[in-house]
Amino acid sequence: MERLRADAAAVEEYAEYRRIVGDDDGGKPFTPEEYEAYKRKVLPIRLQNRLYVSWRSPTGMDCKLVGPETLCFCTHRYKQHKTDYEVIPKERPICVPCRVSHCPCQSYHYVPLNGTQPIRCRCKHFADQHSAAPGFSCKSCSTCSGFHSCFTCGCGQPTYAHETVVETKEERLAQGRPVGQDVPYAAMGGLTGFSSLAEGYMRLDDSGIGTPSAELLESPVTSMDHPFLKAFQGPSSSAHTTSQIAGGSGATAPVPHGRRSEEDDMAYFEKRYQERIIPCSKSLLCEKTCGEEEMTLCSARRCGDAAEKGEGC
Repeated sequence: MERLRADAAAVEEYAEYRRIVGDDDGGKPFTPEEYEAYKRKVLPIRLQNRLYVSWRSPTGMDCKLVGPETLCFCTHRYKQHKTDYEVIPKERPICVPCRVSHCPCQSYHYVPLNGTQPIRCRCKHFADQHSAAPGFSCKSCSTCSGFHSCFTCGCGQPTYAHETVVETKEERLAQGRPVGQDVPYAAMGGLTGFSSLAEGYMRLDDSGIGTPSAELLESPVTSMDHPFLKAFQGPSSSAHTTSQIAGGSGATAPVPHGRRSEEDDMAYFEKRYQERIIPCSKSLLCEKTCGEEEMTLCSARRCGDAAEKGEGC
């Protein structure tokens, strides 16, 4: 057990080391002395000059908050770009060039995926078939003037209408957008919490769609709402919903708590199902136990019984 605890602690220490150092060690882990020297040099700069990267809609919503593993147009991850600056450049937009050898990417540029596949340009070729150099010209055809995709984001806007934004903490605070806590980890980009992993139209913070209004949260459940809301509504909401469906008539009896109209529907369909299945079962039983003449008599008897009850055969 002690060995397992020691192994778990070692794994946690290595994960912490990798989150802080990233690829700055060149694939060869630092010695403890080098690691401490690295933290003394880099962490103050990282905490002070963090860059927040997002993919922003023309409506102002951050549809995607870029993290360490988020892919660039050049197919390399954000953590493989230059993210630590001793002095933040004064030029805007801030360039975040790729550090991979021979990569022509001059600044991080986010491009969405269609599921797990790259999206297509208007020239019908995929994004990874275009050059990562400025202009993003197509490498598979000569008619493409640059990558231009009409793929629609979850916010309803096309890809070409979005832009990759690199901004400082002060610039983000001035716009009222969340900045999270100061962390020592490399290439955190725009991630400020677990909600940052969601797309903008699902994120209920100031960088996404925003917090729903109190009026919306306190509004009564209607027949047009999601079935989950109708299933978990209280007794007062049920009565209100029933009266709305009936046209607001005061004579409508409230639905008691714990009983749903869906249950009545299920009981009705179950009854109809049993009405259909029972005669079939009787016919199969007669077929097994009676001859052809007895089958005819059984069918006639059932028809007679149904006629007495005023029902069809």
